[in-house]
Amino acid sequence: MLRIGLLGAGRIGRVHATNIAAHPKSFLVAVSDINVGAAKDLASAYHADAADVDAVINNPDIDAVLIATSTDTHSDLIERAAKAGKAVLCEKPVDLSLERAKACLAAASQAGTPIMIGFNRRFDPNFSGIKIALSKGDIGKPELLSITSFDPAPPPVSYIKVSGGLFRDMMIHDFDMANFIMGDLPKTVHAVGSSIVDPEIGAAGDVDTAVVTLTYADGRIAVIKNSRRAVYGYDQRVELLGSDGLLSAGNVLEHTISKSTASGVTSAKPEFFFLERYMRAYAAEWDAFVRSVEEGRAVPVTLQDGVAALALAEAAANSLVSGRPSSVSI
Repeated sequence: MLRIGLLGAGRIGRVHATNIAAHPKSFLVAVSDINVGAAKDLASAYHADAADVDAVINNPDIDAVLIATSTDTHSDLIERAAKAGKAVLCEKPVDLSLERAKACLAAASQAGTPIMIGFNRRFDPNFSGIKIALSKGDIGKPELLSITSFDPAPPPVSYIKVSGGLFRDMMIHDFDMANFIMGDLPKTVHAVGSSIVDPEIGAAGDVDTAVVTLTYADGRIAVIKNSRRAVYGYDQRVELLGSDGLLSAGNVLEHTISKSTASGVTSAKPEFFFLERYMRAYAAEWDAFVRSVEEGRAVPVTLQDGVAALALAEAAANSLVSGRPSSVSI
């Protein structure tokens, strides 16, 4: 039974608390948050203790730490938890700075404890099914990958200002998905973007609509499309064209009822947002972490994977400014 300390009692922290408590081989011991009241409320709901960060990290009765705090704290907390001998699952991204993330990788690697980054979409059964089918050779050699990721509505501008921007905050999931499916880093990244959903996002120095093209050394291409607004719901699709066929994963709908009449055919909208769409993925992600730690196996999404996705995000940000393709460097 893994004894868990949870750092972060916000929206995603609450999701993780539910999965920790529901898993037969993990137990929530303590919760910490800068909002002490939120930490106490969440801890109380699961018969855990509310404590400060130092108390959680240094508690000898805690085996692993789940980091669901603000992004600017991730690298420091990963290093501290690893140095204390804890296994770590940290929400994406590793950091807002690629150089800081690289330093975190170097420091944490010396500790030798399991560290997993929370790219939950790898555990979505639809997307993981594409990877499995590709690995089995079902469509031959992959040639063209298309990833669509549209949010139903933009977040508040106050969030945009501290998020690190669309590439580091939103598209980083898609960069990791491209790395996961293609099994390799691209050679170049070319980004175009604009702020057409909300001018205030542009005024804050970010974009809300973007397309990124990844080119690989062997000629493969991946295209990622992001928008902060899709009025019909959370649009999440992956399509992979190979030498022998096509793999695609469509949206998960609110229900499976469709209506067919003389005037046309209608069906449900996609599930509204990520909490609805990816709840199964979050649970599967936690199960994979617990199994890896308990069985002494390598975690399925490494700190190196987190650094790699951030490298693509930084290359995209650089490309957007320069207007030219940016090379990828790790």
